[in-house]
Amino acid sequence: MLQTLGLEYHYQHGKKIVFPEIEVERGQRLLISGFSGCGKTTLLSLIAGALKLQTGDIKFDDHDYATMSSLLLDKHRADHIGYIFQTLNLIPFLSVSENIALGIRFSQSRKSNVTNLNQEIVRLVDSLGLEKEALDTPVNRLSVGQQQRVAVARALLGKPDLILADEPTSALDSDTTKKFLNELMDTFDSTKQAIIMVSHDASIASYFDSVIDFNKHYV
Repeated sequence: MLQTLGLEYHYQHGKKIVFPEIEVERGQRLLISGFSGCGKTTLLSLIAGALKLQTGDIKFDDHDYATMSSLLLDKHRADHIGYIFQTLNLIPFLSVSENIALGIRFSQSRKSNVTNLNQEIVRLVDSLGLEKEALDTPVNRLSVGQQQRVAVARALLGKPDLILADEPTSALDSDTTKKFLNELMDTFDSTKQAIIMVSHDASIASYFDSVIDFNKHYV
């Protein structure tokens, strides 16, 4: 489904990241581990098409990033990628339900995968361990753990092909992290979707099929 080829990224202050080549198939759960600053978030941004390629290429099914305009990359991201941001990027004055619904706002293809929006939001909320009573609650009234689940539900809505997760457990304690990862892995569709998660926490490796240690590739 996804393949990276010879990716490098040069930052303005002179640092260079040379990324290992990655191949991800549908159903695969890949963890990328490494210390802060080793390029994990940069890689996710490149895969999402939110950051312009400098050196190398990314192929996603029949999409070749090197030949795609910024507009096409934006559409590709909206249609095929669910992104769980480290900072969550929830809109605080909107309700849980309204924040989740934003996951398909910019994608007609993901909208077409949702027959009944309200029912699908309730299903995701239930599968991720959120109370249905919270659906009308502004997200700024939720705990960090609850907000994480809202961000995941938004990313999963409409069944995008690839879930990208940037340090989603960084603000959670160990027990909540385990519960969160169990719920995430049970909720995503292992026959059609894939997950790439980046984290500095190597203890979560058992939840994934494969692990890449970026510390060994840092330049």
